[in-house]
This record gives sequence, structure tokens and C-alpha cells, in this order.
Amino acid sequence: MPNTVANDFQVVVVGFGPSGAVATSLLGDRGLRTLTIDRQRGVYDKPRAIAIDHEILRLLDNLGAADKVRPYIAPFPASQHFGARGQLIRRIDMVAEPYPLGYTPSMVFTQPPVEAALRAHAQAYPGVSVELGTELVGFTDTGDGVMLHLRDDGGTIRTVTADYVIACDGASSGVRQQLGIAFDDLVFDEPWLVVDLQVEDAALDRLPETAAQFCDPARPTTFIIGPGRHRRFEIMLMPGEDPRAMEQPDRVWQLLAKWLTPAHATLWRAASYRFHALVATDWRRGRVLLAGDAAHQQPPFIGQGMCQGIRDVANLVWKLDRVLRGQSSAALLDTYGEERGAHVRELTGRIKAIGHVICERDPVAAEARDARILAEGGGVPRTITRQDIVPPLTHGLLAGAAHAANGTLFPQPWIRTPAGRQLLDAVSGAGWRLVLDGRNARLASPAPDDRAGAAGLRVIRIGGSDDSALTETDGVIATWFDRHGCAAAIVRPDHYVFGVAGDAPALAALMTELTTRLQ
Repeated sequence: MPNTVANDFQVVVVGFGPSGAVATSLLGDRGLRTLTIDRQRGVYDKPRAIAIDHEILRLLDNLGAADKVRPYIAPFPASQHFGARGQLIRRIDMVAEPYPLGYTPSMVFTQPPVEAALRAHAQAYPGVSVELGTELVGFTDTGDGVMLHLRDDGGTIRTVTADYVIACDGASSGVRQQLGIAFDDLVFDEPWLVVDLQVEDAALDRLPETAAQFCDPARPTTFIIGPGRHRRFEIMLMPGEDPRAMEQPDRVWQLLAKWLTPAHATLWRAASYRFHALVATDWRRGRVLLAGDAAHQQPPFIGQGMCQGIRDVANLVWKLDRVLRGQSSAALLDTYGEERGAHVRELTGRIKAIGHVICERDPVAAEARDARILAEGGGVPRTITRQDIVPPLTHGLLAGAAHAANGTLFPQPWIRTPAGRQLLDAVSGAGWRLVLDGRNARLASPAPDDRAGAAGLRVIRIGGSDDSALTETDGVIATWFDRHGCAAAIVRPDHYVFGVAGDAPALAALMTELTTRLQ
């Protein structure tokens, strides 16, 4: 049942970085009374995150925010990995066209303008209040809500109440610390220097043509091509090097000397980090939930840090909305930590494995690594895709009958419409959906539409002769149904597949299971 106590807000979001801004938009889009606070007033003017993927752009497109960030986004080119002797040993690229979600699968972006656009979008919702220069100094979960003590940058303290709190307050999260939630250390701790540059047009050809990973045991180094003239180097620091001293411009230019001099580029940022692999032991305590860096940190080797935080809030907000509206019990919120915790651990493990390959500093072991990787490709450099590295969901609100499609992202094809070609979400909307393979007669009797409506599912038919069916341009969903040997998929609001069915009885059972699980 919904909370009967009239709290000031339904949700308070602590932190207005990318995860907090997207959480705020998701809440505002659902009409929830939301307060978002951040102790800083402005957007940090240096780039930190640099990569997003098609799952994140799909979410932003659903919110109407994608066009606001597109000017600051560019495709992420293939990353070539070079071994200890400078030889190409493998590539990491994106999946080929037709793209499964309709967007370029891997992208780079420049964070300050993207973060500013996300903030502006979030602040435009009528039910959203944003208070910058405001710090959370303490809170109490009262059982009926959360009492939060806020201090503005003039020193004034006031108290507000909320039904729930989402903590997006970063790696040093004060909320997590007050809750006493520890991190599980997944055992990765390496010092790196991250250098961002604006490179002169005439000097761009001095740099690699694609993103590159130099797996040189003497100094592992990553090179990333950002939008426009933005270029990034991530450089491993060696034992005995002082991280603060290595940030100084003279040392930075020494490290970049084989590529650039100060005449070729403007140094935008140089910051030393310890790349960690950490996951919170608990993602929810009562009415307070962690998200983004407050809940996890991972090495940056395939650019998933910000993506993970946005996946968190996309997973959480639709569940929180159901609970606040009395459509589901608060137990549904436990699936948030189940799903995201397992996903983050699995993906972090895969990123760690890539990191250990890159960070090998023993020359003999590095030679053996290069030989092994080349052997995996039959003696030639093979290509793996970033999308294959990101795992599906494996825990939580998924159908009980195991199937390879469960927990995967449902594709989004281009659809033919009288107005021209449009993406599926623009035609049919998001939310809970039942997507049917219109080519398959096994679902014709009994018709699932009435039962789907009662279960809160929008019915979408793709292909076939039914007048209501949508026609896709590239066969993306037809191929997906064929590959998974099914004819129907129930898709969640965050675009993950709850479960699939091959015929009408199996689909009826699946809808019954969903209704029961969502109570």
C-alpha cells in the first residue's frame, strides 16, 4: 500500500551528477514529487567519464533528452590492443549493423556539457525541485519515511521528509557511510594518471587513428578519441612515482613526448586515480537506496562507470514508482540490489580480467600473454565486441523458467510508419510490453490481448499480416525471435526481458507469473 503519511517529497535524490540527474528526470517523468540536492552549485568543468553506450542513449531518448546531448557525443571507434613488442594482438569494437538498439552501440562524450544538459532537462519537470549548494548533514529512517537535515551554503539548516531517498552522492558517499554499508573489495588497485587534451587540428595526425591500448609492460597506456579535438591518455604509474607530482604539466608532457608537445595541444586535465573494483555489500537499507559510485566502482577499461550508474537508476525508479503508487509491495525494491549487485559484480570481473591483461608489468609474462591472445584468434588478432562483454541480468525479477533470452536487453528496430522511419520506442512507448512475433500462428488462439491488458502490458505485434502489426526495416526482432526460438517476450520498463514463450499456453502461464511476482 502507498505510504499514508504526507511527507514533503516522495523521493529525495542526494547528488546531481549524471546518475542523480537521470534519476531526477526518471522520477519527474513519472510525476513523482522529487527534491534533488547537491552541495556543489555548478557542473565540474573538467571531463571525467568519457564513454556511454546504446542502452544509455535509448533511456535518454525515452526521456526526450537524447537530442540535448547528441551535439557532445561521437561514435567510439575500435580500440586496438598492442602487445609488449608493439604488435597488434586484438581489437575491441562494437557490434555490426543493423544495430540492435537502433543507435551507435558505443559512444564517447564530453562530460561537462552533457552533464549540464542532463541537469537542465531534469529541472524542467514540474514536480521536481532542485536545490544546489545544499548538503545533507544527517538523516533518520522513521519507518514511515526519511527525515533529512539539509544545510545550504549560507549555513541555514532545515529538515524535510521523504518517502524514499536515492543516494547518488559519489564514491565517498556520506549516505553510505552513515548507513555503515561497507564495500566488498574485488581486488583491483592500480595507480593511473588520466590526461585530457584539446589537440590542435594540425596535430591530430600525430596520434593513433583509432583508440588504442598499449600493453607495454614498461608503461601500460590507453588512448581514447573523444568528440571533436578531445583526446584522452590514461597512463599507468609505476612503483615509487608520486601521483601528485606526476600530475604536474612538465611531467605530463614528458609522458606524452612520443606523441605531442605543448605546441600541439592544450592540457585540459591531469588527475591521478587509483582504479578500484568495489561493490557495496548492501544496496538498500529500509527507505534509503544507493546508486552510482555510491554503490560501486570499477576500472575504466571498457568505459562502463557512468553507464553502470545510469543502469542503476533506470532499474530502480520504475520499481519505486510502483511501490509509491501501491501497485507493488516494498519487497519489489529488494530486487534492485539483487539485480544490479550481481550485474555489477559480473561486469566488474570481466573488466578486471581485461585490466589484468593490460596492466601486466613482467616482460616475460607479457610475452606469454601476447602469444596466448593471438592463439585465441588462431594466430591473428581477433575482434571482440564491447556489447558481448556486458552481461545480461541473472537475478531478481525474471521468469522462473530459465531461458537464454531472460535478462537480456530487448532490441529496438527501426519501424516503417506513414511519417517515415521511426524507432520502436517512439512508435509504441516504453513501460511493460508484450511483444509478439506476428509471423507465428501459435499465438493466434487464444488471443493474448485482453489478458495482457489486465496484466498492465501493452501489446506490440511485429511482422505478419495483422492490420495492427508493425513492420520493421531490417529484421532485427525477427532475427531475435528466431535465434531464441520463441514467439513472445514480456519486456520490462527498463527494456530487459522478463521472460519469453513459444505458444499461447506458455504465454498465459508467463503472464500469471508476472502478475504474482509484481504484487
